[in-house]
Amino acid sequence: MKLLRFGPAGHERPGILDSNGVIRDAGTLVEDWAEKALDPDALARLAEVDPGSLPEVPSDVRLGPCVGAVGSFVCVGLNYRDHAAEAKLALPKEPILFMKSTGAIAGPNDPIVIPQGSTKTDWEVELGIVIGRWARRVSEADAPRHVAGFCTVNDVSERDFQINHAGQWVKGKSADSFGPIGPFIATPDEVADVQALSLWLDVNGERMQDGSTADMIAGAYALVSYISRFFTLRPGDVVATGTPAGVGMGRNPPRYLAPGDVVRLEVEGLGIQEHRVVAEG
Repeated sequence: MKLLRFGPAGHERPGILDSNGVIRDAGTLVEDWAEKALDPDALARLAEVDPGSLPEVPSDVRLGPCVGAVGSFVCVGLNYRDHAAEAKLALPKEPILFMKSTGAIAGPNDPIVIPQGSTKTDWEVELGIVIGRWARRVSEADAPRHVAGFCTVNDVSERDFQINHAGQWVKGKSADSFGPIGPFIATPDEVADVQALSLWLDVNGERMQDGSTADMIAGAYALVSYISRFFTLRPGDVVATGTPAGVGMGRNPPRYLAPGDVVRLEVEGLGIQEHRVVAEG
């Protein structure tokens, strides 16, 4: 299944994308794509429902973040070999973890807002993992049982805030609009091999990132297992698994986003995001 949320910001309803690309209103089935509704067993039962029996939603509706009530937005740094190389950094011995504020979460077509004082707003296309079941000290082999599905993530980053303002990376990762997720959650049955997905990002039609999840240092399920050693992952948590080479900071000379730019990105099979860049008012 492909699960999405639609409607005005803060008032989204749950939906299902049918096989013809039509949005169906799933509000009679679940309250939201959050908490118990994301349990893999619950999703398996919902898969038996014919999406065609659900009300059709107009195609021009706003799409919201594909997960409701995200508890933790966990990110992984330097998890692609080519990205570590462009950053001129050694491959990490263990996954590098940091948090992104859940206040950064936005819809897949919402504007990216450059915050006041920003000079180095950057882009990062990433595979996102949506947790569906409590995970505490799970093995890599058992990790798939705890995953509701996968989605496209843009880990928008302000590099000056991230690197030059001391402390942790969260400062440069958490501005409003810096965490678009969606357009939908694809349940695992929709993804043939999560470690063989292409992912790309364009700015104003120019290809900036063009990679594959095959280049990840720690794979998706290895990350779920690793993170769960340190804290419990809960239904609705989102894990952004790192980005391939091609970020603005890694270009020569560096290139960053400016008002009027259009950012377009996709993880194969997980839907396209498109954002216009605007300055904070």
